[in-house]
Amino acid sequence: MTEPSPHNGHAFAVIGAGINGTAVAREITRRFPDSSVTVFEKSDRVAAHQSGHNSGVVHAGLYYEPGSLKARLCRRGVDLLHDYARSHQLPFEECGKLVVALNQEEEVRLRGIFERAVANGVPDVELIGPDRIREIEPNSVGRLALHSPHTAITDYAAIAHSFAEEVEAAGGTIRLNSEVVDMSVEPHGCTITSVRGAGGRSPGGRSARARGNHTRRVESFDFVIACAGLQSDRVAQMAGGAAHPTIVPFFGQYSQLAPEHRTILNGLVYPVPDPAYPFLGVHLTKRVDGEMLVGPNAFLSFGRENYSGRTIGIKDSLAVAADPAFWKFAAGNLKAAVREFSAVVSRKKFLAGAAEYVPSLEGAASKPIPRGIRAQAMDADGGLVDDFVIEQQGRATLIRNAPSPGATSSMAIAEHIVDVVAQSH
Repeated sequence: MTEPSPHNGHAFAVIGAGINGTAVAREITRRFPDSSVTVFEKSDRVAAHQSGHNSGVVHAGLYYEPGSLKARLCRRGVDLLHDYARSHQLPFEECGKLVVALNQEEEVRLRGIFERAVANGVPDVELIGPDRIREIEPNSVGRLALHSPHTAITDYAAIAHSFAEEVEAAGGTIRLNSEVVDMSVEPHGCTITSVRGAGGRSPGGRSARARGNHTRRVESFDFVIACAGLQSDRVAQMAGGAAHPTIVPFFGQYSQLAPEHRTILNGLVYPVPDPAYPFLGVHLTKRVDGEMLVGPNAFLSFGRENYSGRTIGIKDSLAVAADPAFWKFAAGNLKAAVREFSAVVSRKKFLAGAAEYVPSLEGAASKPIPRGIRAQAMDADGGLVDDFVIEQQGRATLIRNAPSPGATSSMAIAEHIVDVVAQSH
């Protein structure tokens, strides 16, 4: 039986129908069944952006600072996601993961990751030598590896769609093709201005509002929760938030290996992260449909939603170029950027990195697949924000940074946000 709540009977708006937005909306319907929930999504479908452009890895919580929001919500999120996927017959495979050290310097860093994983409560992790590496992954090599047997893979778009279906079944509304263009936060609620047009954004990136095919609506809500991903900084500023952290989009290009390599691994093989660069490096990822991916590289995206790479988002690119914080970041990461760019222009070099861990991939055939774009928050000093950032502006709650493991943590993020809203008002 649901306990009475002071928020029952209120009107909630959620901005964004990715996995975090739909998870939050679902949590609201469960926690406050007498309240109304409206989800605004500017695209023409659920999970159109980061939630539908990723490798599907369910992270176990190996890398994150113990006690951080990432560490706590990732571990809670894994358990919730596992139970949800199993109970709803959605893909969820505990294929396991190796983080592999190739030299002595990497071994030292790997032992530090192991200590973090243990502190975070990751179950059954262990450090293993070359023989055990071969036993778990016969085609992989390395001096030392961290084995995480419960790291899993799933289909985040399918999970987001399932969340959305539950929201609608509970009486909530998912408004596709509805772009939030303004917001006013007042003492007792929020006013949202949205533009509704057919098809959301065109391939060229123009919104329905810009094309003139739109209907403008102004509505009031008691609470607004923004889960806007790649647009999170802009939505936050509508609500009165600061300019920073700002979103700098980094694209990740994956290559899909030829069919003869689909079974080359039993699970996932990752390198030891380089502390000089803020991403995990090129790794091998098994997907729930059986395909084997290599990637991603990580490089500045010329457009927040430029998944094809064939166009340039002028507004987004100019915004990055005009931000002094980006140039501070670039100056400190020039060497890594040159390395990543070489992998962008040469798929052969890109795949050679993976062959260091799985030698039989030398010269393997592959094809690129649609890229993902990471919504990475950057502070005013040019530092990449590591932890999740959730900001409160009166009756508006704003996710300002939720990169990986944001999808893994989605159900726990939803619990956390609804707790914050319930306790603060």
